[in-house]
Amino acid sequence: MTGHFLAINWELKHPEVREEGFFEGPSFASFDALLIDPNPVSDLWVYDVPPEKDGVRRTYTDSDRGFGHTLSRLMTKRRTEAADLLHKASGIIVCRLRPRGEPLEVMAQGAPGERIDRYSWLPTVSLVDRHHQLTFPANSRFLPRCGKDVVFAGTGDPFEDYLHEFKGRILYRAIYQDLLSTPISHFATVLACNKVGDVIALQIPFDEGRLVLLPPLEGVSPAREAAALLKAVSTAVLHPAFAPKPDWLPAYPLPGEDALRDELSSLTSRREKLNLKVEEVASRLEETTKYNRILYSKGRFTFLSAVADSFRTLGFTVEKSNYDLLLRSDEGDAIGIASASEEAMIGLGPYRRLLDWVDRARTEGEGPNKGILVISGSRELDPKRRPTQFTPDVLRGCKSQGFCLLTTYELYKLVRQALGEKDEKALATFRRKLLECDGEFRGSG
Repeated sequence: MTGHFLAINWELKHPEVREEGFFEGPSFASFDALLIDPNPVSDLWVYDVPPEKDGVRRTYTDSDRGFGHTLSRLMTKRRTEAADLLHKASGIIVCRLRPRGEPLEVMAQGAPGERIDRYSWLPTVSLVDRHHQLTFPANSRFLPRCGKDVVFAGTGDPFEDYLHEFKGRILYRAIYQDLLSTPISHFATVLACNKVGDVIALQIPFDEGRLVLLPPLEGVSPAREAAALLKAVSTAVLHPAFAPKPDWLPAYPLPGEDALRDELSSLTSRREKLNLKVEEVASRLEETTKYNRILYSKGRFTFLSAVADSFRTLGFTVEKSNYDLLLRSDEGDAIGIASASEEAMIGLGPYRRLLDWVDRARTEGEGPNKGILVISGSRELDPKRRPTQFTPDVLRGCKSQGFCLLTTYELYKLVRQALGEKDEKALATFRRKLLECDGEFRGSG
């Protein structure tokens, strides 16, 4: 491949890629490969044409000053260019898989309305075998669905290798389905699905050309994505296009074919078992290392959950309540407040919140009288190199109220000892030290 690439509405930083817009860019057919994100295509009518009472956006050619006719002709032109690129030039189109989005109906007097959407530029292809037919894109559904659960098909295809490179960065926004439930794998190469089997990446043959639908990525630089895409495109031209195998082909085996199929089946089975083992070990590792989050994370769903898990490891029962944390144990109960910040020192805000909750509990006689303030200042620094993480006012207040002032590093050291010793007497000692502490906690040894 000569390296003549066109990117439409897709930021790809590479010297061999020319970036253009959908409506004003050059002909698709004049390039070796088209890389396109259809998402912005519908912006032209979504922002300029209001929906009618039935929720559908329509433009009327007798009053829209040529807008409808111009848009219709442009889609026809782009569709022809895409067809020429695939069928005549044996090129490649890589398209980000998006939902169809809001359509626009172009209404002309004496003619049925024409529906235009993000995918109206796609050329048509009809693939047939003895039992099924795939009519693309007429019978295609691009359904909104969002997720990061990606299951690779193991095809060895260069575009699946591209997806593998960005494993963990894939955030699909749509799934592909056939309106007639045609088995897609009979006609196209499925590259990846989600956990429930919805197709999120596939490759459809157009004679010797091919259309590749890929999910978008997140957190990847345009330069890195461009380099990986161009590598996949350049490698793909060396691979034969997809061709469905006829039903009678097994009657024509070649020497050594059966042995290789048996070996492949055995390796596939072993790979599936290894994948299950990898998932099991990864889950155990995640369970083991979740306590580390108290040292660097923030927020209610990550930091507070990690703090709660840490107290559970020390033998506290952590109950859901109006407080951040309600800690119960045989040695006593406590109300916990947790606060994390990039700033060097945690101020009076969390302390006042803890004081308010403890005062209410004391007044109503329904909650603990003890408060534990868990803090993580300078959370982006190495815990051993962090300066004092609380203001003098916070320390003074905790001492006067009998609150325990606990840094996440001290809590981490307690958890580390608890996980290593797994001794109930030691856990009881840790809990007692926390509940008896007035002021800064320094009892983790």
